[in-house]
Amino acid sequence: MKQRGVALCPTVAAGDAISQYQGWKKGQGAEPERIQQKRLSVQAARKSGVQLAVGGDVGVFRHGENSREAELLVQEYGFSPLEVLQGQTSGNARIFHLLDRGRIQPGLLADLVAVEGDPTQQITALRQVRLVVKGGVVYKE
Repeated sequence: MKQRGVALCPTVAAGDAISQYQGWKKGQGAEPERIQQKRLSVQAARKSGVQLAVGGDVGVFRHGENSREAELLVQEYGFSPLEVLQGQTSGNARIFHLLDRGRIQPGLLADLVAVEGDPTQQITALRQVRLVVKGGVVYKE
C-alpha cells in the first residue's frame, strides 16, 4: 500500500457496531475475530507508514454518531487525537486530491466546525458541535 500510495480507511466503527449487533459485549469475553484482525491490519499499516484516511461507514450505526470512528481510533487503536483530526481534514483532502479543502486558508472552501473543548486533547469533544459553517454560510450557531 505504501509503495503504491494507497491509503487505508479502516472503518473500525463499522466492524465494532456490527459485532455488537451480533451480541458481542465490549469488555466481556474475547474480542471477535473480525475486531482482532482489524486491529492487526491497522497496526501493520501504521508500522509500514501507510497513510490513514478517516471515514466511518456511517449508516452501519445511527446517524449523528460519526465521531465513533475517531473515538475508537484514539481509544482502542493507538492514534493520537491530533493524528485523527488531521486524517479527517487535511489528510483526507490530500488523499482524495481535493486541493480546495482540508485547511483554513484564504481562497479555500469555508467549511468549518467548532466544538466545545479541545479535540486535540480529548477526541470526544467532537460530540459537542457548537458551530457549523459550510461554503461560508452558518448552518448552526
